[in-house]
Amino acid sequence: MIFGDMGDMGHEQVLFCRNDDVGLRAIIAIHNTALGPALGGLRLYDYASEADALRDVLRLSRGMTYKAAVAGLDLGGGKAVILGDPSIKSEALFRAFGRHVASLDGRYITAEDMNTNVEDMNHIRRETDHVTGAGKHHGGSGDPSPYTAWGVFNGIKACLEVTYGSPDPAGRTVAIQGYGNVGRHLARFLHEAGAKLIIADINARNVAAAVSTWGATGVEGEGFFSADCDVLAPCAIGGIVNQRTIGMIRAPIIAGGANNVLANEDVDGQSLAEKRITYAPDYVINAGGLISVHAELHGWGPEKAMDDAGNIYHTVKRILHKAQAEGITTICASNRLAEERIEAVSRLRRMRVG
Repeated sequence: MIFGDMGDMGHEQVLFCRNDDVGLRAIIAIHNTALGPALGGLRLYDYASEADALRDVLRLSRGMTYKAAVAGLDLGGGKAVILGDPSIKSEALFRAFGRHVASLDGRYITAEDMNTNVEDMNHIRRETDHVTGAGKHHGGSGDPSPYTAWGVFNGIKACLEVTYGSPDPAGRTVAIQGYGNVGRHLARFLHEAGAKLIIADINARNVAAAVSTWGATGVEGEGFFSADCDVLAPCAIGGIVNQRTIGMIRAPIIAGGANNVLANEDVDGQSLAEKRITYAPDYVINAGGLISVHAELHGWGPEKAMDDAGNIYHTVKRILHKAQAEGITTICASNRLAEERIEAVSRLRRMRVG
């Protein structure tokens, strides 16, 4: 099953990591390094099964390849997951993981992701230089979530322009699912631009904070999908847009910071197109965090990272127009752009002089 899944999705390498002394069980997936070293975050999650963890890391690492390619970065796609309780962390756990990253000798560069943070990256950096997003006193650029949110904000503006003829969020209503790091920054950007906010989160205190801070309206559970709004912005878990939930959706736009928003790219992407719902491919619109760590790797400052993340506006517009012109789904349009760039660079590197 493992080799079959790797072959079907085009992966180069999967590394299984274990250290019983510190409770480490982890998987590192390297999808494609045609454009450069594989870069992708480290997710700590209490998966229901090892099969679920493997499925997640394979899908996420593939998404990182396409994300880097569409963003025009010289990076490949990778991802890592640690199987475990996010409430139980230790320096030893992350340092043990760091030693496995070091063993790959630069083929994979890690960063923070779901349930991991700057402090965790600091621990990893004590074992390997192949990590980004550590604290500034450790030579890193810190939390990438503001850059991710800025990219999502600009991607939303692109969707608004294509759908309504104007990119201005003022007076528009955006429903955000997940009031975490990215969701909070996105809410601020939208509020400052004059948008109205609807917030859904499994933590009632987060919803209350958004209501108090931004004057948002709170919704519970699946009320998010049927919210009366212009934009649905999923910023929590993936797979939430599926054959069951698509029928609930009233918004004409789906554009958020979560990974793998569609449960099935082909089936769900086509269903959204048939309902004339504009979908901003998740790996395109949420590339701001990757752009920020790419800037860190090159020694560029935060201003350039924010400017580059802002260019997601133009990338999303290009993909939406390509989908319309070719009569294909937006996810198909973005996949084609990624694959074309990967093939072009791969062909260039195969060339021999003389």
